[in-house]
Amino acid sequence: MSFTLVAKPTIVDRFIKRSLVADIALVVSGAALTAVAAQISIPAYPVPFTLQTLVVLLVGASLGSRRGILSLALYALAGFAGLPVFAPKADGSHAVGFEALAGPTAGFILGFVAAAFVVGLLAERKWSSHVIKTFVAFVVGSLVIYLIGVPVLSSFAFKGDLVAAITYMVPFMVWDVVKAVIAAGLLPGAWLLVKKTQS
Repeated sequence: MSFTLVAKPTIVDRFIKRSLVADIALVVSGAALTAVAAQISIPAYPVPFTLQTLVVLLVGASLGSRRGILSLALYALAGFAGLPVFAPKADGSHAVGFEALAGPTAGFILGFVAAAFVVGLLAERKWSSHVIKTFVAFVVGSLVIYLIGVPVLSSFAFKGDLVAAITYMVPFMVWDVVKAVIAAGLLPGAWLLVKKTQS
């Protein structure tokens, strides 16, 4: 009997043989990629522009629900433990530990974990191999992030004014639609390549 973290096969399972060791390596790799994406940012207060959301959702779609949630949970735990994996603040420093847990971006970090799981579930149901479904999956994942992140942002940076927080996030929402369009081309294209090379 083999033990893996896979619920249903996703695109990475077409390239990598399923095993617990492989799953652990993929989980760690997903967390590391998210950390790298966090550093590619345009500093702003209270929330910087980054490539993180795109990578988070790609990790979920590529790894599936179980490995996706574990990967982003590992990323979050690394930051909360003190590693400088979160996006730099406007002054170039990193929020770590309690500061990260009790700051305006804390909800988004937790939202990443939930979104990776949700997008992973959709990917396991073949939503990552179709352009429209991939786009919808990424929009849904982004909404999950906002549903958790914006209320926390509102509490810490806008004195509880949810409308002000949502208004502030509008440019980010537009940027996330662009990311969803990019993903809608990348993932179905990768599936098409897989089918051609393995047929």
